[in-house]
Amino acid sequence: MKTATPQMARAINDRLALDLLLEHGTLTAPQLRALTGLSRPTVSDLIERLRVNGLIAVVGESGEDRRGPNARVYGIVADRAHVAGVDVRRDTVNVTVADITGRTVGSAARPLETGRPLDAARSLKTAGPLDTAGPAGAGRPAGAGQSVEPGRSGEPGDDLVTIIAGTVAEAAGHRSLHAVVVGAPGMVNPHSGELATDNGVPGWRPNLLQALRHRIDAPVTLENEVNLAAVAEHRIGSARGRKDFVLLWLDDGVGAAVTLDGRLRRGASGGAGEVGTLGLRGGSFCDLVSTEFIGGLDRDSLAARIAEGAFASVAVLDPGLVVLGGETGRSGGDALAALVGERLAALSPVPTQVRPSTVEGNAILHGALLTALSIAHRDVFGEVPA
Repeated sequence: MKTATPQMARAINDRLALDLLLEHGTLTAPQLRALTGLSRPTVSDLIERLRVNGLIAVVGESGEDRRGPNARVYGIVADRAHVAGVDVRRDTVNVTVADITGRTVGSAARPLETGRPLDAARSLKTAGPLDTAGPAGAGRPAGAGQSVEPGRSGEPGDDLVTIIAGTVAEAAGHRSLHAVVVGAPGMVNPHSGELATDNGVPGWRPNLLQALRHRIDAPVTLENEVNLAAVAEHRIGSARGRKDFVLLWLDDGVGAAVTLDGRLRRGASGGAGEVGTLGLRGGSFCDLVSTEFIGGLDRDSLAARIAEGAFASVAVLDPGLVVLGGETGRSGGDALAALVGERLAALSPVPTQVRPSTVEGNAILHGALLTALSIAHRDVFGEVPA
């Protein structure tokens, strides 16, 4: 067993205190001692260290109702860093900006032109290879940081990079950003970080991530949108506290995200969870359960189709939990989840819970923001030593 050095112990204790402040909002020194089990001198030292480093500050006092001096209340310095989450859909770009505590401080949205046929891109992760030999885009042009008027569609000549960068700038306002995480349909190459397949978003082009990094003055990460929805489900939704689960995304596109041993699994080429093209009786899984094709279908029939597609993941991975996300999963609620669970139990001897998504609002945007916050916490607060 590796023995912790004094420096390592300080780093562990500091991060523990910061994580508790993120969870509780504000705490006094006695509360930190009670939650951490650390001694009075150790807590006093870490508070002073975090305060000197500009990570926490006194935000008030408590104990006015008792005799003796009041206890100082500490909180994280919220504007130490800001991050942005971006959800690029086939018709809209949505951006939310938060401070390092996760409090939303800005948002913006802008519609996209939707003239491109979507038939080839209904599956969220693969449709066809992109030509990655195209130009990546040059340096930062004038006006890259200017705000964009909300509610306007792209002017002639406005490419997707300009729209995304402008929407991020509008949401951020005067704030500089520590990290930006972009969620979009399509399979993301884990080696290049770029989209590896066509995704049906109007104006998407090869090497778009590289172009965004030239236009946005912050590190930019691209992630598959279903994977980001799974991050949100794991942190604040139906999979909270679970190490293993599969998120089945049922919307205008169909896909899945796999979390095993507490980690999102992308696969060797970024295609883990590609279930939209799965061949079932009657057609592909995507064609059988996407919102475009289920109108008028009774709940039992829909549950049977979903269970048949979910069975592939359950049989191979044994995740113990399948979460139904997207518009169909959320609107179907507990009733649809129960029916899918019954159908799935009839197909597989592996015990599997089925739950509807419980993430409020835009799960993809929540996941992008949570991922960006994790980056900021690691960089600003320090990574917990192994």
